[in-house]
Amino acid sequence: LCAGWHSKVGKTSLIMSLVSEEFPDEVPLRAEEITIPADVTPERVPTHIVDYSANMAVSPQANVICIVYSVNNKKSIEKVTSHWIPLINDRTDKDSRVPLILVGNKSDLVEHSSMETILPIMNQYQDIETCVECSAKNLKNISELFYYAQKAVLHPTGPLYCPEEKEMKSSCIKALTRIFKVSDLDNDGILNDNELNFFQRTCFNTPLAPQALEDVKNVVRRNMTDGVKDNGLTLKGFLFLHTLFIQRGRHETTWTVLRRFGYDDDLELTQEYLFPLIKIPPDCTTELNHNAYLFLQSVFDKHDKDRDCALSPEEVKDLFKVFPYMPWGPDVNNTVCTNDQGWITYQGYLSQWTLTTYLDVQRSLEYLGYLGYSIIYEQESQAAAITVTRNKRIDLQKKQTQRSVFRCNILGARGSGKSGFLQAFLGRNLQRQRKIREDHKSFYAISTTYVYGQEKYLLLHEVMPDFDFLSEADLACDVVCLVYDVNNPSSFEYCARVYKQYFIDSKTPCMLIAAKSDLHEVRQQYSLSPLEFCRKHKFHPPQPFTCNTTDAPNKDIYTRLTTMAMYPHMAQADLKNSTFWLRASVGATVFAVLGFAMYRALLKQR
Repeated sequence: LCAGWHSKVGKTSLIMSLVSEEFPDEVPLRAEEITIPADVTPERVPTHIVDYSANMAVSPQANVICIVYSVNNKKSIEKVTSHWIPLINDRTDKDSRVPLILVGNKSDLVEHSSMETILPIMNQYQDIETCVECSAKNLKNISELFYYAQKAVLHPTGPLYCPEEKEMKSSCIKALTRIFKVSDLDNDGILNDNELNFFQRTCFNTPLAPQALEDVKNVVRRNMTDGVKDNGLTLKGFLFLHTLFIQRGRHETTWTVLRRFGYDDDLELTQEYLFPLIKIPPDCTTELNHNAYLFLQSVFDKHDKDRDCALSPEEVKDLFKVFPYMPWGPDVNNTVCTNDQGWITYQGYLSQWTLTTYLDVQRSLEYLGYLGYSIIYEQESQAAAITVTRNKRIDLQKKQTQRSVFRCNILGARGSGKSGFLQAFLGRNLQRQRKIREDHKSFYAISTTYVYGQEKYLLLHEVMPDFDFLSEADLACDVVCLVYDVNNPSSFEYCARVYKQYFIDSKTPCMLIAAKSDLHEVRQQYSLSPLEFCRKHKFHPPQPFTCNTTDAPNKDIYTRLTTMAMYPHMAQADLKNSTFWLRASVGATVFAVLGFAMYRALLKQR
């Protein structure tokens, strides 16, 4: 939308000259409202032109206002600042200021330019996008005027550049820096020819010819010493180029890049970009698909500078520089596998992404958005990274599942050994667990297990033992683990009560864990012993477990839990059949060794 203003300066003539392409002999007091169709404008946007007069209110729908003055009339120039700009500012909301264009009409009547008088005004008012001199009589710059009006709306200077300082605004630098880091696929701090070409193709659908690439780099070389390094474009060079585009009036180039990478007019990432629509029916779960894991693997490789298959704190910080905040707290290091230094391993890194996608898919979409998944992998949106699994009821009916992530809820009285059971899954014995700070503890643990040769993720969740407040979320899972302390006579009763109240009629398989089995076993103060209870309710005998070991605790029990989660029907039917467990765990041992060997081989290739 474009509005003109002022009296006896020729604004109505300007509108009529644009429409009829000739100067009107008779000019009405006001021109009718006119809509120029999209197909005749350079930007392919319909433009609605309203001829305003001084006694009309400013339309709240105006996207741009053209203030017309007469170049041969000093009073009309003075009125721009004394009357029209204050009037517009009074009648428009401060937070949604409309871009202004100063239009010097009747340039055919003078030989000099009014620009010397106008430049100080442009510097004084940030809302003024540009100034154009024209003549309605000889049609000079008429179509350009309306092109600039469109451009002021679609590609405004305001958010990008500060004319007084002659430099880009900090919010623009921040956005372009993120774009540079996302486009720097090998994280070496420069955009090489391949990366520049990919960037060019992504933003403008066309690669740059080799000579054009050289020309771009030469422009940077001529203007700064550290803009080109090892024949690639540095961040400084990249920012310099965009400053140059803006200074030369080529804002649309920078805006095309910003919008392609998800930014809105306020240089914030749009909700549509960060949170694309994804439907998740009830009883379905969310997982990352193969492409998403490949992408995340490439992000890991890009930041694992020392190639030790783990991310140091500095490498983690570097990885998340494209985020507006630090998404992983210290609890993550106690949720996934780490190396001896406590750094997140490659396996731990993928596990954390798997956990986020399973528990909070919207957050996972947002994170993938910051990393530029849909741009680098040329997908419509981040939603392309997500697999929504089929309804769990269908899995139960068909007695098979395609899911890769299984949730095990851990319930037990306070002090029964639930946290120890979680940490043991990550390979930590009691000695290592004692070093974990209270405020760094996690209620989740996730890692991979192998069942019949298939790699699966098992997600353990420690449920707080508030018996009367167990929500549906606390109960929704694929397998339940009831933990009691063999050395505490009152520990088992909680397990029995929880089972009878919540799980006795459910189809969710349950396992009873006799924790702290290295200690002396005492008689439990309950009408049935744990073994009798298991027999009565037809589940496996209590499984002895301890994390008070010299080496990493035994992981067989986690393979059993995953197997029960995958085959709930078999977990009940195969109670008496020990070969069921044997088959599953032998497969696990072989594939755990193979899996690591295969990763090492992959890493060598990379």
